[in-house]
Amino acid sequence: MPSETAFPDPGRHLVRYSGHGTFSPELIVRAAGTSVFTESGRELLDFTSGQMSAILGHSHPAIVSTVREQVARLDHLHSGMLSPPVVELARRLAGTLPDPLDKALLLTTGAEANEAAVRMAKLVTGRHEIVSFARSWHGMTQAAANATYSAGRKGYGPAAPGNFALPVPDRHRPAIVDADGALDWRRQLDLGFEMIDAQSVGSLAACLVEPILSSGGVVELPPGYLTALAEKCRERGMLLILDEAQAGLCRTGDWYAFQHEGVVPDILTVSKTLGAGLPLAAVLTSPEIEERAHERGFLFFTTHVSDPLPAAVGNTVLDVLVRDRLDERARVLGAVLRDGLDKLAARHEVVGDVRGRGLLLGMELVGDDVLGAGGADRLGAAVTRRCFERGLHMNIVQLPGMGGIFRIAPPLTASDEEIARGVGVLDEALADAARDL
Repeated sequence: MPSETAFPDPGRHLVRYSGHGTFSPELIVRAAGTSVFTESGRELLDFTSGQMSAILGHSHPAIVSTVREQVARLDHLHSGMLSPPVVELARRLAGTLPDPLDKALLLTTGAEANEAAVRMAKLVTGRHEIVSFARSWHGMTQAAANATYSAGRKGYGPAAPGNFALPVPDRHRPAIVDADGALDWRRQLDLGFEMIDAQSVGSLAACLVEPILSSGGVVELPPGYLTALAEKCRERGMLLILDEAQAGLCRTGDWYAFQHEGVVPDILTVSKTLGAGLPLAAVLTSPEIEERAHERGFLFFTTHVSDPLPAAVGNTVLDVLVRDRLDERARVLGAVLRDGLDKLAARHEVVGDVRGRGLLLGMELVGDDVLGAGGADRLGAAVTRRCFERGLHMNIVQLPGMGGIFRIAPPLTASDEEIARGVGVLDEALADAARDL
């Protein structure tokens, strides 16, 4: 194992890729379950599941066993070849979904899956315009980045024509309110599409959204919103693409977050959680859409499409989710975590809101309107740093005008004790940061 001085300047040869952010202050050398371990031997509870992906925790025995066995038998093939793990995973994914989502394309990342979904929608509809939320994050490749509005738009030249932003129905910070001061999401949605219709050249192809915006601030769509959005799409001949990179596969307490409202998308993308930390993604759609795309020569031929090794891991992930009833576990453990966060909100004035579903929760800190210019950023950074020092890894999303929102998404396999320990560390960090601000 490397010594503490083995890497005196870890970032010397690395491109910094997180905007204005920095790398973690310590190297991580090992991970197991809900914890990661630093080079110096410190344990950090991982309340982000890696990059919101490791729903079974780190180094899950079933995943380790599958990787060892599969890599020795069949790891990678020419992209035109099929293997049993790929065929099996496609069949099983279809079995977890309502009709008519019966066709699967297996890829590597969420951005790649969204790229393929948008490409398919454009080809099938013969149109090119894409609608997504104003605080969306769908990836950093071409079409995915053009549909991403939360970050990364400035300085890279012109975006692709025909991308439109839809206002976010944020109940904590409502932009349009009713007579009672609550979010009037129907009026907001109507006005949003009036603006889109005014700008459109008549080529609306698809609406790409998350059922729960994650990087956009852990915003759960109001009841009825997704149904109304689907109707807006149908009225215009658009396809509805749902991105469940972070919400899919039991994290919210349902197998898929869209099932909470009973809306079935035309195209679904899943990624992060499907590989439980390994690079695996999927695009799922109907036989009708797949047939139309095929007839028109749909092309998404990549080096790692339909690779057997990650597909085998995906099958194991489904095995564990079903065997351990982790959808139910996410509901129960999510309620425990939510209760703990609600108590923190009642105890700490710097907590403005707690929201989310299952084990995808958000805790919003107060913004500049309360702390003054720059105070919100300092508070968020201080709480994050204090948590890290006390043994808890947290991820905060800084959005203009807000103090930042902690995205809290521990593994579905976390124990009650680990949840309680994490909430306790956060409690102390909030008190320290508020006192020192």
